[in-house]
Amino acid sequence: MYLKASDTVSGRLGRVYATIDGRNEEMLYVKNITATAIKHKTQVPVIGSASVQYRAGGWSGRGTMSIYYATSVFRRLMIDYIKTGKDTYFDLVVENDDPSSSAGGQTVMLKGVNLDSIALARIDIDAEVLDEKIEFTFDDAELLEAFK
Repeated sequence: MYLKASDTVSGRLGRVYATIDGRNEEMLYVKNITATAIKHKTQVPVIGSASVQYRAGGWSGRGTMSIYYATSVFRRLMIDYIKTGKDTYFDLVVENDDPSSSAGGQTVMLKGVNLDSIALARIDIDAEVLDEKIEFTFDDAELLEAFK
């Protein structure tokens, strides 16, 4: 058995949705997004062994997304935090949906997403299209739909 080209999933076919303060928004301006769960491990030396073993002791969620510089949604959240100290946590749903892939679709929900930083203003004389990279954390995740 081997992987067929038709089993692969196109990186262009999918959607990202945000639920911010009870509002659902399809994030058409997302270019790419990656969310990673990172295990935190403790070294455990053991008598009688030259190797060090590891034990998981928690995790953290970190992510990045590149977006076209065409929305003020995240700038509003950051300016609200700057002015009032009220931080906003929201959920992101990331769908892979390539109808030609035999793998089917996958949907992951990231919960408790919180922005690390955001460009408040941007101009770039050399750029034909403005974009920006946003880093974030999250504190929970659900696999709503799995690949076949």
